[in-house]
Parts: sequence; structure tokens; C-alpha cells
Amino acid sequence: MSGTVSLAGELDLLLPITALVPLTAVLLVSQSNPYQTLVLRGILGSVSTLLYALLGAPDVAITEALVGTLLSTTLYAVALRSSMALRLSHPADAPPSEATQALLRGWLEPLSLRLRLLPPDPQAAGEAEACHGRLGPGLRLELGNPRLADRLRALEGFRRWRTRGGDLLLREEP
Repeated sequence: MSGTVSLAGELDLLLPITALVPLTAVLLVSQSNPYQTLVLRGILGSVSTLLYALLGAPDVAITEALVGTLLSTTLYAVALRSSMALRLSHPADAPPSEATQALLRGWLEPLSLRLRLLPPDPQAAGEAEACHGRLGPGLRLELGNPRLADRLRALEGFRRWRTRGGDLLLREEP
């Protein structure tokens, strides 16, 4: 046991590190920003890895580092990247202007959403099915999800959208 820390002799080192685990966990579950949650998940795994290594469990420390920290954080990052985008189609004859796109991006930022405009190409029918809504001419935004529409209406960006003459409607499902 030459490389391990004994509980009796090194309690002053173990207590602060051990206290970081529940503190980081509380911060993790209280975050509303998914990207901050991703960082805190990595920190939680790293602190746990350090604690296991100090307590003389190198096998558990390696498993936590590889699976609990590296793999889970990577998979969460991939899932965030693919799911945190609002996909909108637009008419072929009326693509949104740069000013409209900037207004939408500013509106979506508090929800950590990215704007992804899909071209109105008939060959992209598979992407059209995964579309959340349609951006029409004259700042008309139609969404199919009522919960998303309610969350967007509650943001400051909705007020700016309305003052520029924009409208947010729920799309009728066929």
C-alpha cells in the first residue's frame, strides 16, 4: 500500500476532495444550460476518478475515467450537438434574410438552440419530416410543437420578433 492514502493519516486531503463530489452533483442537476451540464459532468467524473485513485482502487478509477467520464461525456456531447437545433424550412421563393436569421438566432440563444434552415428541396423529403416548423414570408413562424411555441413566446426575443412585425403560429397537423 505504498501508493495509496490512508484514511487515518490523510483525512485533511480526502475531505475536501470528497466534498467536491456532492457539491458538483448538486450543481450538475441544477443547471438549465445543457452545455454547462456537460462540463460539470466531466468535472464530476474527474473528481470521482481522483478520489478512487487516492483511496487505492485503481481499477475503479480507470473504469470511472474511461466509461463514466470520457465515454458518457462524449456521447452526451454528440447527443446535444444533434438535438439542440431548431430545424425550419422556408419557401423557395422567399429565403430568410440575414437580418431575420440574426433575429431568430438571438431569440433562440437563451434556450441554447441553434438555428438550422432546411432548403425547400423536394429531394430532401427525409429532412422535411424532421423539420420543427416553417419560416414563411413576412416574419411568419409556424411551429408544430405547442410546448416549444410557449417557451419561445416567454422569451425576450419574442417581443423583438413581434415589434418587427413577426408572428408565431401553431401549425395545423394533417
